[in-house]
Amino acid sequence: MTTSTSSAIRTRFAPSPTGYLHLGGARTALFSWAFARHHQGVFVLRIEDTDVARSTPEAVQAILDGMQWLGMQPDEGPFYQMQRMDRYREVIAQMLQEGTAYYCYSSPEEVEAMREKARAAGMKPRYDGTWRPEPGKTLPAVPADRKPVVRFKNPLEGVTSWDDLIKGPIAIDNAELDDLIIARPDGTPTYNFCVVVDDWDMQITHVLRGDDHVNNTPRQINILRALNATLPQYGHLPMILGPDGQKLSKRHGAVSVMEYDKAGYLPEAMINYLARLGWSHGDDELFSREQLIQWFDTHSLTKSAAQWDPKKLNWVNAHYIKQSSDDDLAERVAPRIRDLGGDPAVVDLRPVMALLKDRAETLNQLAEGAMLFCGPYEPASAELLAEHVDHAARLVLKDFAAKASVLPDWSGDVLEALIKAMLVDHGIKMPKLAIPLRLVTTGKKQTPAIGAVLAIMGRERVLQRLTAAIA
Repeated sequence: MTTSTSSAIRTRFAPSPTGYLHLGGARTALFSWAFARHHQGVFVLRIEDTDVARSTPEAVQAILDGMQWLGMQPDEGPFYQMQRMDRYREVIAQMLQEGTAYYCYSSPEEVEAMREKARAAGMKPRYDGTWRPEPGKTLPAVPADRKPVVRFKNPLEGVTSWDDLIKGPIAIDNAELDDLIIARPDGTPTYNFCVVVDDWDMQITHVLRGDDHVNNTPRQINILRALNATLPQYGHLPMILGPDGQKLSKRHGAVSVMEYDKAGYLPEAMINYLARLGWSHGDDELFSREQLIQWFDTHSLTKSAAQWDPKKLNWVNAHYIKQSSDDDLAERVAPRIRDLGGDPAVVDLRPVMALLKDRAETLNQLAEGAMLFCGPYEPASAELLAEHVDHAARLVLKDFAAKASVLPDWSGDVLEALIKAMLVDHGIKMPKLAIPLRLVTTGKKQTPAIGAVLAIMGRERVLQRLTAAIA
C-alpha cells in the first residue's frame, strides 16, 4: 500500500461536536498532538460538524475550551466541515464523472429488504448493487419521484490491508464491504467521505484514532485510492475501561475534561495521566510535557485496553500540586475560595498554600482547607468548649496570649517555640494547650500545625479571639 512519503509529519484531531470533549477524545488528541510535536510536525484541529441535528455551538466551544485548558493548541484550524461543502460536492462530481461513484435510486425500504434476503440466505446483510453500473448491465428505469443517493463503487475483489501503527497488519476482504453511500438524497456528503477529502486536502500523514474506527479505515483507504490520493498511516487506539473493567462511562468519571478543571485537577497532571493510558516510557510514571514530547513514539503505544484509575489520577495530581509554586497555587485557588463564599484577600495565600499543599490531592481541597483562614469564623460548639476549655485551660490560654502579644516576630517557628516553652512551664502535654488554642482561635479541634496556622491568621485576629475566650 502506498503511504505518505512527505517529510513533514501532519496529524489531526477531528471530533464531532455532539457533546463535550471526553476523556477518550482528549487522549486521542494528546497522542496526535505529541506525535506531531515530537517530529516537529503540524497538528491540525478539524471539527466534523456535518451531523447538523446533533452538532451544537455549545459543544464546539466545549471542545475548544478543553483543548485550550490542556494546552494542546493546534498549528492549523479549527477547520469546520460545514464550511467545506462546495469542496465535497466538487469531488463527488469528479467521482461520478470518472465512474468511481454512481447514483443509487433504491429506497431505504428496498435496501432493508435486500439485507433481509441476504440474512435469510446466511450471507452478510448488504446492498446488492442494483444500481451499480457494470459493462453489459442494464440498469432499472429511474424513478421519477425519487432523489438518489451517491454510492462509492467499492472494489468487489481483493483485500484492503494496512500496517496499523498500533495493532499491526490488518486485512479486510473487499467482498465484506458495501458500496458506501457518500452523499445523501439532499446532496449532503456523509462522514466517511468528508473525512477522506479532508485528510487528502490537509495532507494528513498519520491518523491516530480510537479502534471503533477500524471498520471505517478500509472504506476510507479505497476512496483515497479511487482519488489517486496519498494514503496516511493509520493507528487505532484501544478503548479506555473503567476501574471495573467495563467500558468507561459517566459513572466512572467519563465526563467533560472541563469537569476535571472544575474538580480541581491541574492540566499538567491530566496530560501526564492521560499519556499513561496506553503509552509508556519504561517505568516512568511522572514526566513533564516536554519529556512526553521528547519520548513519544507510536512503538510504545499498547495494543491492550487502558484502565481508568481515579486513585492514580489523584496521586499524579497531588504530585503536581506539591511541585507547584505557592504563587501559582494561590492564583489558581483564589477563585475557588470565592466560589465557596470565602475572601482570599484577608490573608496572604502563599503561606496557606505552603502549609496545605503536601496533603492536598486537588485544588478544591486546597480551597476548602484555605477556608480556615478565608471563610467566616464559626465558633466551636458549646459541647467542645465545655470538654476542652475549662478553667485550667483558660489560665494557660491567658498566659499564652500575654506572651504572644509581645513576641518580636509573629512567625510559625517563633510561635511553635513559645508553645513548647509553655508546655514545660505549665507541666502539661501538647493536647492540653494545642486543642484549646485551636478551638478558640479557629473553632476547630483539628488543624494543620497550630504555630503555622496562628502565624497565617495574624497577631491581631488571634489575640482578639483569645481575649474573647478568656473573658
